[in-house]
Amino acid sequence: MADHANEPEDLKDHLDVSHVEHPAEDYARNVNARIINPLAGISKDNLRLQVRGFCIEHGFQDKEDVFFRGALAAQNPIEEDYMKIPELTDDDKVALKREITHKWHLPRHLYYAIALCSLGSALQGWDNTGANGANLSFPQEFGIEHNEWLIGVINSAPTLFGLCSAWAADPINNWIGRRGSIFVTGLFCIFPVLAQAFTHSWWELLICRLFMGLGMGIKVSVIPIYTAEVSPASIRGGMVTSFQLWVAFGIMIGMVFNLAFYRIGALAWRFQLAAAFAPAVPVVIFVWWCPESPRWLMKKGRYQDAFRSFCRLRNTEMQAARELYYAYRQVIEERSAFAGTTLGRRIWDLVSVPRLRRATLASAWIVISQQFSGINIMAFYSSTIFSNAGYGTLSTLLASFGYALIMFVFAFPALYTMDTFGRRNLLLITFPNMAWCLLAAGLCFFMSPDNPARVPLIAFFIYLFTALYGPGIGPMPSIYFSESFPLSHREIGGAFTICINNAVGSALSLTFPALLARVGATAAFGLYAGLNMVAFLVIFLIVPETKQRTLEELDYIFGVPTSKHIAYQIKTWLPWWIKRYVFFQRDAKLKPLYQLEGYSARQHHHDEEQLV
Repeated sequence: MADHANEPEDLKDHLDVSHVEHPAEDYARNVNARIINPLAGISKDNLRLQVRGFCIEHGFQDKEDVFFRGALAAQNPIEEDYMKIPELTDDDKVALKREITHKWHLPRHLYYAIALCSLGSALQGWDNTGANGANLSFPQEFGIEHNEWLIGVINSAPTLFGLCSAWAADPINNWIGRRGSIFVTGLFCIFPVLAQAFTHSWWELLICRLFMGLGMGIKVSVIPIYTAEVSPASIRGGMVTSFQLWVAFGIMIGMVFNLAFYRIGALAWRFQLAAAFAPAVPVVIFVWWCPESPRWLMKKGRYQDAFRSFCRLRNTEMQAARELYYAYRQVIEERSAFAGTTLGRRIWDLVSVPRLRRATLASAWIVISQQFSGINIMAFYSSTIFSNAGYGTLSTLLASFGYALIMFVFAFPALYTMDTFGRRNLLLITFPNMAWCLLAAGLCFFMSPDNPARVPLIAFFIYLFTALYGPGIGPMPSIYFSESFPLSHREIGGAFTICINNAVGSALSLTFPALLARVGATAAFGLYAGLNMVAFLVIFLIVPETKQRTLEELDYIFGVPTSKHIAYQIKTWLPWWIKRYVFFQRDAKLKPLYQLEGYSARQHHHDEEQLV
């Protein structure tokens, strides 16, 4: 490699790095629906000069050849293109090819980080089911069994207080990084959770659960963001799905502990609530052995540390250099397009900048749709529902355990389907089916209590609903908001989305006990079936597909005007679907929405394929 130590310091001033031919307006209003490779169209000599300038600026002179090979790989991401590049070594080409043929073959540091941090998400599910079992006994001990509103407030206290703490995700992430944020939130998931076992009144229990919300409100956005930032684009959906997988695992383990402590009697609820601290302990101890998010390090200008982190998270140095340089070029454009610096300015950008507004709208509707699905009501109140259906206490807990087991088992398919069928397609398939399952379960309450088929049928339709939830809307919120926002607004975008989630979730959790008592199970289930169909309709119109795009390329996806997206779905996609799947016209052709620039025609065809 050439020695650049004696080159003039102002060399980078003479380099042609003005290849940003798609300015900020492309992000704000991408009317032509273009997805642009920022390195497309740059000559090999000019690319080498740009890479040299980057290496000199950030102290990578000894890695210039590695970064140049990485830049060439980023510029030519398709096998038929990069196999013709003589500068790439045989090992480079093998590594690039294995990204497709062995995409799950990744360094242990990546899987360690995903597994450990996702373990922290188990607390969320565990607490829900701890409260589920505790609902059968703590209201009696505190004399509030007839106050449905107060029971709802206590159950929803973590999400209520999470409305306030979620906004702290932005400054805390900015100050102490992703790992530090996970550590701090983990402390709030240990001590207040344990303290629930020692409360002597309902307001003491409420205070403990409010403090839990401090940690959970931040954690629920930090962990998916961290996971998305360290994962390769080809399997990012599957990786972030681990968050929901461990939530489902926490729900199942919580049900196991509900059964384990069932025979303790009046004190059972104390153990059921306090046991949920366990998953947070290894997280706060071992999180410091995880690599820090390289994109957060880039945001702080720590490119040397970011490269070391990428090297721990990717199989080769060339792949690490490719991701770092590709992200660097996009970050330059993001800074031009989204120049908000203060917290207040970044919040305002979420509604004032069109690209950010579209990401905010889509992400917010995804989390609202999850609440509309009714799953969190099941998590908190399945024991109450089964009890109303006619089960005794033990049978109720066993039926709730079946619900939790099915949720956990059917979370696994999402690891594969999220990056193959796509986010949007899975939602459009599962929501209508979830709606009729809820409606059927509600109608079963009309059956006579003496009919032996009544309770099994109710349980069957609830279980079927849960099985559809697992690979559908279940993991979607954590995936979608963690990838939708640019690096400059990722924390505040996630925080805003979590606030929407907590606000809607709190409202539904607060009202469900009173709703169930006033209108009955059939009307309550019918209401949620209708909300599922509302969610389906809005998702069809406004939520774009994001699978297998880098976090930086999604700027162009969300640059497409919402009106153009809606018009395409109604005027192009829907007529094509009717011709293809109603009238079975196999020769029906679908005109793609997105036009890819800087990618091969083969990649264009693959990425624009519409699955149903």
